[in-house]
Amino acid sequence: MDLGEGLRKALAKLTRSTIIDAKTIKEFNKDLQKTLISADVDVHLVLKFTNEIEEKALKSKPPPGVAPTEYITNIVYDGLVEMMGSTYTPQLKRQRILLMGLYGSGKTTTAAKLAKFYQDRGLSSGVICCDITRPAAFEQLETLAKNANVGFFGIKGSKDPVDVVRKGLEALKDKHVVICDTSGRNALDDALISELKSVYGAFKPDEKLLVVSADIGQVSGKQAKEFDDAVKVSGVIVTKMDGSGKGGGALSAANAASAHVSFIGTGEKMANIEPYDSEKFIGGLLGMPDIASLVSNVQQAIKEANIKPEEMELEELNFDTFYTQLRAMNKMGPLKGMFGMMGMPDMPKDVMEKSEDKLNKYKVIIGSMTKDERKNDKLIHESGRIERIAKGSGTTEQDVRSLISDFNKMKKMFNSLKNDRNFKKKFAKFM
Repeated sequence: MDLGEGLRKALAKLTRSTIIDAKTIKEFNKDLQKTLISADVDVHLVLKFTNEIEEKALKSKPPPGVAPTEYITNIVYDGLVEMMGSTYTPQLKRQRILLMGLYGSGKTTTAAKLAKFYQDRGLSSGVICCDITRPAAFEQLETLAKNANVGFFGIKGSKDPVDVVRKGLEALKDKHVVICDTSGRNALDDALISELKSVYGAFKPDEKLLVVSADIGQVSGKQAKEFDDAVKVSGVIVTKMDGSGKGGGALSAANAASAHVSFIGTGEKMANIEPYDSEKFIGGLLGMPDIASLVSNVQQAIKEANIKPEEMELEELNFDTFYTQLRAMNKMGPLKGMFGMMGMPDMPKDVMEKSEDKLNKYKVIIGSMTKDERKNDKLIHESGRIERIAKGSGTTEQDVRSLISDFNKMKKMFNSLKNDRNFKKKFAKFM
């Protein structure tokens, strides 16, 4: 059970209680403690947090018109926001960013993601490969930079990081944001500290960000303190937040070490990095809808899929327009994230996996149709067409019939809503 699921279950159990008394609060706190400790949040932080909940819940009264369970939920929300740290607002200006971190933190991937983040917001960006110790670092960052469509500089085989930095700054002098990816180690040692200090002197960064992986949990606080003592860090980036049950531990530990979290990595795609927003993060854990992020993700997906705005203005629903929707959904990443933004994070895993498989299969099937079939869905019922489409897409005739069935249901719903004059306008605006 991950942190969010545990918190939601504890709150759901509290909501079902008919009486909110000291016994109920203590049982609720035990559930919270178990959930937070299993997510690798420091025991002392957990005890402090739950003691404050108990004190506020029992010694203060809800405002008029607010139910006790809603009041306690709000106390939990505020407490978690404080524990996980403050929200970060990135400066959209010309700057240099130095990335530091140990092996396995996801530092190189983060360099490309961060460059894309700023470039998508109107600032031309580039990355410098200053990792002189890991053999594949040059090729990896070069490939990632190409995929992110950002600038790249590196000197393959160089063992002089200062030389790489100086030449990199000259090569990328026209870029608004330059990000330097430095060498890592298995642990912070004297050699790494010396190298980082020499790179810092040549690069003169505006930001020094430490990259840590969420799966190390509360060890992130220890790493943040060690790096800060050695070279001073201005912020922390926590990666792999999408796949680690220890993400809460990593965030709370970094905050406890007075190292504010700047960004979090939320998936494998280049767009899966975002400024840390504690309220949004805790809201997601507690199952609160995040429509703003959902709309933003949809717009980004449309852009990445190279879909023109007019393609989203649905005059009619056919396999062609349906295929456009599938392309956009495919760019949005796992369905789990989409359902989470809609306030439905506890959708059964097997349902989401089956849904993703089905959508991917539908894309292949539609891709096997002729241009006329995609424009006129009635043609598909003619003899031999279903068999031909199944063979061409490597699927079964039953798969094709399943697509037709789901498409017909969607078309029926679309036609019933089409009479609403505002529907098309609202739909196009949302998409």
